[in-house]
Order: sequence, then structure tokens, then C-alpha cells
Amino acid sequence: MTAYRPVLAVIGAGPAGLAAALAAAARGVRVVLIDSAAEAGGQFYRQPAHGLGARRPQALHHQWRTWERLRAGLGTHLAADRITHLSDRHVWCVERRSAGFTVHALVGPEQEESVAVRADGVLLATGGYEKVLPFPGWTLPGVVTAGGAQALLKGGLVLPGRTAVVAGTGPLLLPVATGLAAAGAQVVALVESAGPRDFTRRARTWSGAPAKLAEGALYAAQLLRHRVAVMVRHAVLEAHGIDRLASVTLAALDSEGRPVPGTERRIVCDTLAVGHGLLPHTDLAEGLGCRLDGSGVWVDDEQRTDVPGVWAAGETTGIGGSTLSLAEGHIAGRSAAARLAGTVPDPREWAAAARARTRLRSFFAALDAAYAARTVRWTEQVTDETVVCRCEEVTAGAVREAVGTLGAGDLRTVKLLTRAGMGWCQGRMCEPAVAGVAGCALTPARRLPARPVPLGVLAAPADPPAPQ
Repeated sequence: MTAYRPVLAVIGAGPAGLAAALAAAARGVRVVLIDSAAEAGGQFYRQPAHGLGARRPQALHHQWRTWERLRAGLGTHLAADRITHLSDRHVWCVERRSAGFTVHALVGPEQEESVAVRADGVLLATGGYEKVLPFPGWTLPGVVTAGGAQALLKGGLVLPGRTAVVAGTGPLLLPVATGLAAAGAQVVALVESAGPRDFTRRARTWSGAPAKLAEGALYAAQLLRHRVAVMVRHAVLEAHGIDRLASVTLAALDSEGRPVPGTERRIVCDTLAVGHGLLPHTDLAEGLGCRLDGSGVWVDDEQRTDVPGVWAAGETTGIGGSTLSLAEGHIAGRSAAARLAGTVPDPREWAAAARARTRLRSFFAALDAAYAARTVRWTEQVTDETVVCRCEEVTAGAVREAVGTLGAGDLRTVKLLTRAGMGWCQGRMCEPAVAGVAGCALTPARRLPARPVPLGVLAAPADPPAPQ
């Protein structure tokens, strides 16, 4: 009789999820890799649809050789039936049971049917999502998130416009600006609210990550080659247009993050790609009762959460880029394989990955501090007419009235009084904005389910057979 092999459900097929799946499968665990996209790779390695016939997809990517190794490894394990890849599966709940876990996922683009997967352990590699802060005109057609512009380019080979401004703050702006320029868009400005002094103060940290310095230098060279004007310590104040975006107004920032009077400048463009950093996806972890720390899901040295049988890796534990995600995924996959087999893992097996994890965590902590050093006083620029919750079309004025007139003192009360956060995204996208305008603390909310689910699915959830 064939010996039972434990089953590990890996949720998310980006860098962290792929590294974890390959590491676990290589050590005898049956891996079910569950992802919402049609192809593995996540946002970082997002692939064009096959029907587009892309001849040089590598031109849109960084670290393409790493992706080729991951893709080849996944193909090998798929052929050997060590990994089952379930694409187009949108996980809405992970249920703890007396003997393992049940992962519930909606199927396909319609998301009207749910399937379930039984597993002995769960590894969360759910990535992150963009933080976008509102400003007057941000709902105009032509204003997109920085990651959205990148996704259009990588996945659809589509430029969001011909004349673009890339603005906000954070390292994502660099690949977005260079990617759009290389694809043929005229990127007239890269507008970053942080300044050079915010980075030079941490020179010692940068010297410990030469590969990241080289990556930054490469982006700088590409911006120079495409003649992209880089405007540091600046911010977009307003987007203008009637039926769609026509121009933006930006200004220099003082040491307090306020616009400097007299520095306002208007730039003509048909696209504004804007982003203010990334936030970790923690909904599934919160639903399982995993502890969060200041950056994401808390994990130990083995990438284990405080919930037995649950691991987490990549951006869900804290934003840190693909290289850190790969290291964390490798460690998590090895640890899960050993623990599910009933053995104690040997940390020497992942010593190199652990050293990279330590170094990169330190680097990205300093990077976050540098970008946050000059916090934009963005709420002072948000007019009462500005929409802050797009799902429910709640304005900043309504939020301010809820606080100032009706006495709301926390996000939950603001939500009850204004409906901000009651729409399709359930506050996942607008919470930072609503909290900022309201002056309330941004406290994590435990959401069950983790995404909108049809009532019919909730009424008749699937009950899968136990693993064989």
C-alpha cells in the first residue's frame, strides 16, 4: 500500500508561492497550488495572454532568468504529479477543521461556483495590493494605479495612454515609468514625494545591498535615456478634465509635506499612473486568526504563523519585493514539508535563504523609512467634493460631517454613518483614505469571507473528500 503523503495548499502563485511549492514538492509533499490568475507568476511575473502572440515577453520583465527557472521547476513537478495547479480559483475562505483545513475558492471569471480543497497544511502567499490616496480629480478616466498600468502592459500588451505622468511614492514607480517609456509612451514626468536627503541618511544600509543599488542605477539610466523628467519632493495636487484626464497640477513640497506656494505647475497628459506604496493582503490570515504585526502577518524563523499548520511568505508578511519573497517562500516550503511529515526541519537546509531574508528585510525597512520620511499632508488637499469611497460614492465632506457633526470616533462608526467601505471591496481599497480624512486609526478588520461571495455559494458550500 502506498504511504500517505501530506497535502499542502499553497495560496498564491507569485514568487513566494512558486518558491514554496517547488521546495515542498521536492521533499515529498503533495502540493495544491491555488491562484486567481490564469497563469502562474503573480503580478511580478505576469504573462501576456497566449492569444496575443507576444514574441519577446522578457522585454517587459526584470529577473527573467529567475522566472524561467521557476517555470521549468513547476513544469517538472506538474508532469510528475507532485504539484496540482488550480488556476482561476479565487479563495474566499480557509476553514480550520479537526483534521486539517478546507480551502474554499470561487471558479473562473464568473465566480458563481465554489470548489473546495482539503489539505493538511496551508501556506499563504497572497501578495500585496496598492495603496492609493485620493485627491481632486482622481476618479477621472485616464487616472489609473501604478500597478494597474503595469498590469495592462505586462498582461495585455496595452498602453494606458500615450502621454503619461507617473506619481506618488515608493519603489514601484521606477519600473512603471521605465516600462511605459520602453513600450512607447511619452512619460513626461516621474513625480516622487520623497527627496534625496531621505535616502542619503541611510547610506550604510544601501551599501549592504549592492544588487539593489545596481538595480536602482539601471532604472536611473533608463529614465535618462528616455528623457523622463524626475521631480523629487513633489506631489500631484489635482487631476483636470471633463470626460477624461487632460492635465495634472503638481507642486513642490516643504519639509512638512505641504505644497510650497508659487511652485504649482500644470502638465498636459492623458494618463496618470499613481501609487503610494503597497499593503499586504491579510484577509485570509485574519480569517484564520493569525496574528498581525506592524508590517503584515507575523511569522517565526520558519515562516510559521501562530496558527498551527499555517505558514505565510512573501508580501503578505511585509512588503519587500520579489527576491525577499523567493527567500521566504523557499524557507516556508521546506519547513512545511518537514513539519507535515512529522519531522523537525534542519535550518541549515535554508541557511543561504535565511541570510538573504535578514539582509533584505533590513534593506526594505530602511527603504520604507526613507519613503515615509516626507509624508505628504494629502488630507489637506482633499476637498469636501472629492470621492473617497468609490464603491459607494462617499465624499470626503460626508466623512468629515460624520466625525465633526455626528461624533464618529472610529472607522466602524464612520462606515455605519456614511456607508464608506460597504461596497464591493468592503473597504479593502478605501480604508486608508477614509481613515486619513476622518483622522481615525487604521485598525485591521477581520473579514469573513475574504471576498464577495454569491449567496447561493454560502447556502450550499462544497464539502470535499479527505486527501487520499
